[in-house]
Amino acid sequence: MKLIFIYNADSGLMNTLMDIGHKAISPQTYQCNLCDLTFGLFSENKKWKKFREESNIEMEFLHRDEFEQKYAQKFEYPVILKEDKELNNLSIMISQAELNQIQTLDELILQINQLMA
Repeated sequence: MKLIFIYNADSGLMNTLMDIGHKAISPQTYQCNLCDLTFGLFSENKKWKKFREESNIEMEFLHRDEFEQKYAQKFEYPVILKEDKELNNLSIMISQAELNQIQTLDELILQINQLMA
């Protein structure tokens, strides 16, 4: 089983620069709570990186355009999906609405660990 984290942002340098600007100038209107929780303005959150690197959970991280191109599916973003390779199935593990309710990185990590237990 693998978790697929999909950001509500598109890939590419120009999109990244626009996202950084949006987060800096108007963070209250930024549309990706998953980005806010796991990344600062310029780099990955150290606590998140440590969790990710020390976890036994297989994880994949994609921007929405990368996900839609690779999997030919669409969801409401951001979202965390669970992929069951044996069943060739993707299911929502943490929905956009649920992600938007999470206020801290600790809450996100706790929820992931609880759902994977």
